[in-house]
Amino acid sequence: MNRLIADDVTLGYDQRVIASELSVEIPDNSFTVIVGPNACGKSTLLRALSRMLKPSAGRVLLDGSVIQSMPAKKVAKTLGLLPQSSIAPDGITVGDLVARGRYPHQGLLRQWSSDDERIVNESMEATGVRELAERYVDELSGGQRQRVWIAMALAQQTPLLLLDEPTTFLDIQHQLDVLDLCADLHEEQGRTLVAVLHDLNHAARYATHLIALRDGAVIAEGAPSDIVTAELVKETFGIDCRIIEDPETGTPLVIPAGRSGRGRSLSGAAKAAI
Repeated sequence: MNRLIADDVTLGYDQRVIASELSVEIPDNSFTVIVGPNACGKSTLLRALSRMLKPSAGRVLLDGSVIQSMPAKKVAKTLGLLPQSSIAPDGITVGDLVARGRYPHQGLLRQWSSDDERIVNESMEATGVRELAERYVDELSGGQRQRVWIAMALAQQTPLLLLDEPTTFLDIQHQLDVLDLCADLHEEQGRTLVAVLHDLNHAARYATHLIALRDGAVIAEGAPSDIVTAELVKETFGIDCRIIEDPETGTPLVIPAGRSGRGRSLSGAAKAAI
């Protein structure tokens, strides 16, 4: 059995159901990426996997136990989460925020140690925010703040790490830096990563396991080279494309149809909106 499983879950907010009878297994030691159009349930699924959202039916299992029944600190030692939007406390420095990632490892018999200090510094170094340690988080740019939150998640040092749109607010260089870092965590440290990404080509390049969602249901899952086809992209995103081999990595590369291929006339719905 894999360590993290959603078993026949129904997910939603209040009376609005986002996904019904959804089952997903995250392969151990994988870099799993969830893709799909807006509002298809990607972030909702990640929230359920991280214990932030309780299914109205079904269950999420972590190491064979229902995650909602596990002590919060035990979950936090096993599973880390970078949410889609995070708000730092007023007046907190970068170093102090990253240090909060060590909270699950503290206790009455274990206080702050030299190992904690080393891990915090290494996490800031890995995300390129070490020189910002004394700066206040609320005076940073959006991209800088995003890297600080990733550093805090790294400092938690969990074997499972969930990231909801980790490249948001980042320019292309830092997007690639973050995804390279995720790949290193997976390949060199054996961590299991689950990320929600919007860029299908980034997903195909970095993921070892890809899950395509639409309308709260799994359309396909597997290795990108096995499942990324023009038919899948059309079914999932509703766009025509060609799939070629990425000349850098050999992974699938999605080339959307040009304007002429997509058609230049507005749909009836779009005309009505105007």
